[in-house]
Amino acid sequence: MRNTHPMSSLLRTVALLASWTLLIAGCGTGDSNVVTGNREGILHYGNGAEPQGLDPHVVTGVPENHLIRALFEGLTVKNPITLEPEPGVAERWDISDDGTVITFYLNPEARWSNGDQVTADDYVWSWERALHPNTGNLYAYMLYPLVNAEAFAKGEIDDFAEVGVKALDPTTLEVTLNAPTPYFIQLMDHYSTFAVHPETLLQFGEMTDRFTPWTRVGNIVSNGAFELEEWAINRHIKMRKSEHYWDKDNVSLNGVVFYPTENEVSEERMFRVEQLHRTEGVPLEKVPAYRDLDDSPYMQEVYLGTYYYLLNTEAPPVDKVNVRRALSLAIDRDQLTRTVMQSVVTPAYSITPPGTLGYQPPKLFDFDPEQARALLAEAGYPNGDGWPGIEIIYNTNEAHRKIAVAIQQMWKKHLNIDVTLANQEWKVYLNSVSQRDFQVARRGWIGDYVDPNNFLDLFITGGGNNNTGFANAEYDDMILQQAPRAKTQEERFKVFYEAETLLMEQMPIIPIYNYATRHLVHPSVEGMTPNLMDSLNLKYVKLVPDRRLPEGLR
Repeated sequence: MRNTHPMSSLLRTVALLASWTLLIAGCGTGDSNVVTGNREGILHYGNGAEPQGLDPHVVTGVPENHLIRALFEGLTVKNPITLEPEPGVAERWDISDDGTVITFYLNPEARWSNGDQVTADDYVWSWERALHPNTGNLYAYMLYPLVNAEAFAKGEIDDFAEVGVKALDPTTLEVTLNAPTPYFIQLMDHYSTFAVHPETLLQFGEMTDRFTPWTRVGNIVSNGAFELEEWAINRHIKMRKSEHYWDKDNVSLNGVVFYPTENEVSEERMFRVEQLHRTEGVPLEKVPAYRDLDDSPYMQEVYLGTYYYLLNTEAPPVDKVNVRRALSLAIDRDQLTRTVMQSVVTPAYSITPPGTLGYQPPKLFDFDPEQARALLAEAGYPNGDGWPGIEIIYNTNEAHRKIAVAIQQMWKKHLNIDVTLANQEWKVYLNSVSQRDFQVARRGWIGDYVDPNNFLDLFITGGGNNNTGFANAEYDDMILQQAPRAKTQEERFKVFYEAETLLMEQMPIIPIYNYATRHLVHPSVEGMTPNLMDSLNLKYVKLVPDRRLPEGLR
């Protein structure tokens, strides 16, 4: 994205089942969540793991993304079909002829949930917070295209007035970039660039304080289509439609209930008895049956993301390049994706998904156990002799476990090395990764915008989401200096190709597969259009009463 309590997963499942039972029993008619939700305009949404928090400048992860995007809105939003940027808080924007100055004109009707106007000064304050070294924002680099943003984030300058963002008036925000940045408008829909309400945060601490009570029920002030109503840990998070949202008349839902559904088997059962409108995942073993079903609720779509293993390049034995390369060559990705992942996904040989904006990454390796054994021997472990052992950590999820088990077996079969597995709860896992308390860790990256840069800038030296210890000045120069200065897309992609070649030669990560989304969506739900980024804006979602699952699923 680390020791964990062995009962935590069980306790979470018990709590979820208890809340599920109460929800059913609490309905006077005995109707399911879906039936009552359709009648009342309440969406019931499976959301994966219990979230780390709701602070846009602190958290990371897909579950958090879903929640924050319901509560907050950026300067732009993604069109749910085309993924092109559309007006959000900014009703329009101008770009200078040289591409380095962008002027955002904020909607004067944009409001915080307490009724205050959303202003350009709110954005200046929020971006200072997002970039401040003391905030510890893992996505601070998202704003590095701004003049002097990187220098401020690294503590090289301390006057934020030198950073390329300023409020010209309450509704006009001017941004100055180091160089033309084609994807910058897309970045405005990423939660790390969202504004927060300064006065609310400062009631509970200093600008850069983390995990303060400002995000709790009754405290949080947001600017999105929904407001936080209730948070029952490990049970549900309830939101209601915001009466202060500038576009509330076009929001059909009256509310959303998010459930921590890390256990895909339990989640699928909840869906079949109509306690959920939408699942976060589908048990892999059930995918073939759902695919074959007439009028199936199963939705699968290519996903702009890569599943990979992080390698801590400062932790023996994976501190050796030849060990890292041997581990990669000893993975049969074709077999893994076919048998474990039910052919839902495709093998990956790079961090960047092929075809991202037309870019084709290098393929420098394939399954080659003979070469893997030779590299391992060169590293000092012939036929696994003297191997000190390694541990793979992953967060609680059956698919992550199955992949880890399969890779554990492949490494034993082809390299004769022992590997242990450690299942960690989401928050514990995130801490292990951020503290680099691991040797090998499962990881996935979903594109925040459609551009190879969003995958390659993960591994710049000291990047908030690097987490490998990999540091290479040549790589940094290509990503941070050469690519932005490229005058054509062809030149830019050539730089990316060279950088990714270097990355895959050094192998601080092991790509495993390119993602595909898999969800179950109830027939009563409209507006959840599958797309490359699995991007969902709940303001576009509608519920149609009287639609039920096929009889065979109930």
